[in-house]
Amino acid sequence: MSMISNLEPTKVFSYFERISKIPRCSGDEQAISDYLVQFAKDRELFVNQDEANNVIIKKPGTKGYENAPIVILQGHMDMVGSKNFDSNHNFETDPIDLLIEGDMLTANGTTLGADDGIAVAYCLAILDSDDIPHPPLEIIITTDEERGLVGAVNADVGPLDGKIFINIDNEDERELLVSCAGGARFNILLPIIWDTYDKALYEGYRVLIKGLKGGHSGADIHLNRANAHKLLGRVLYSLNQKMDCKLITVAGGMQDNAIPREAYAELLIEKSDIADFKAECDRLSKEITHEFKTSDSQIKMEVDEITDLKDKAMADATFKALTDLIMILPNGIQTMSADIEGLVESSLSWGVLQQEENRIILSAAVRSSVKSLKGLINEQLKIFANQYGASYAIKGDYPEWEYMRESKLRDICTGVYERVYNHEPIIRALHAGVECGVFAEKIPGIDMISIGPNLYDVHSPDERLSIPSAKKTWDFLLEVLKEIK
Repeated sequence: MSMISNLEPTKVFSYFERISKIPRCSGDEQAISDYLVQFAKDRELFVNQDEANNVIIKKPGTKGYENAPIVILQGHMDMVGSKNFDSNHNFETDPIDLLIEGDMLTANGTTLGADDGIAVAYCLAILDSDDIPHPPLEIIITTDEERGLVGAVNADVGPLDGKIFINIDNEDERELLVSCAGGARFNILLPIIWDTYDKALYEGYRVLIKGLKGGHSGADIHLNRANAHKLLGRVLYSLNQKMDCKLITVAGGMQDNAIPREAYAELLIEKSDIADFKAECDRLSKEITHEFKTSDSQIKMEVDEITDLKDKAMADATFKALTDLIMILPNGIQTMSADIEGLVESSLSWGVLQQEENRIILSAAVRSSVKSLKGLINEQLKIFANQYGASYAIKGDYPEWEYMRESKLRDICTGVYERVYNHEPIIRALHAGVECGVFAEKIPGIDMISIGPNLYDVHSPDERLSIPSAKKTWDFLLEVLKEIK
């Protein structure tokens, strides 16, 4: 018996459970893409799989809707693969371990993948139905959204004829999204110089920052949650200033579009400084937990001795360059919109701290609803990289989605929303990337909106989907489709 077989809408959650068994982290979407293709072929529906593994499926309008305007429904098949450090989950082979906690659907120690698996499930449920009235539909499910809307950027939209576009990648049922930020991924690549050292003089310790809330680096950036990399950099900087220590390993985060929840470093501490080292770690731990007692009340800093010491440590110059960089690099909100009250206009978040054999990579998600400000932030980051002998790379650049003053689709959705929910929706611009901006460039004159059920703490192992909200959003979507004739 399926653990979610009794959830409503039944067909939606049935398909969500099916796709949760298929590996579909960003960059590993071949299996899920092929599944969608076979799904369409089994039902004798038009299907197109392009070179980027995006999938388009078409279904004719139902009786009375044969000549209605074509509606494009869109979501992405990939998910962020993030897990707790103590989880043994393998995203390449293991199904997502789904859990029900009250009225929430979540996963065991990993991301849930409702961002954006719920959109895929909605689309499959509609395509598989014979009792839902709807206009002609063009479903496009994209790949690699979470790493910079890559699938959408490379999508072949030639088969698409529709001019009405409903994106299902919002995370709040109260809202109708009408605009979003553009963004890019900025990587700083710092070379590592290695030195030998006298093992007899040092002891090894692992410093772990954990327990942060994390979250989406765009949608949650206004919450001022702690960034594990910035905290670890602060700790390393202080230790390096006050005692003889050397850095062996540093790492943290899993996705550059998620606020990192955990980061760690392996250090060598001169034996004569061990007491001072522990005292300083204790001081910093208390300082950090006090500062973030409201936004990240579960922060912990753990210090454990390690005995398997490597033969090399990073040179003092590399250690200093890294800690200085992490300390001075901007992070979080950069500008607020003067046009839309409460909207974050520009931001960046350092999501991944990765060590390779001869370099350290710092990866940030840069976002702005103003193209020139995104460019300005990138230029500033180039200066920081150059000052510390690092190189840089920009990838995954995607456009913003500008607000349309007149929109028939928005008017329809607003009217249906008021009828279904008995109150007005929030019309909102989002400080995160959705694929509407890319498709607006590819399909001139398209009328767009973005909707979705309530999701919480996406891109983190605390990700949750509200089960009642998934049902209400499903009902809302079906009513909108019924209205388009």
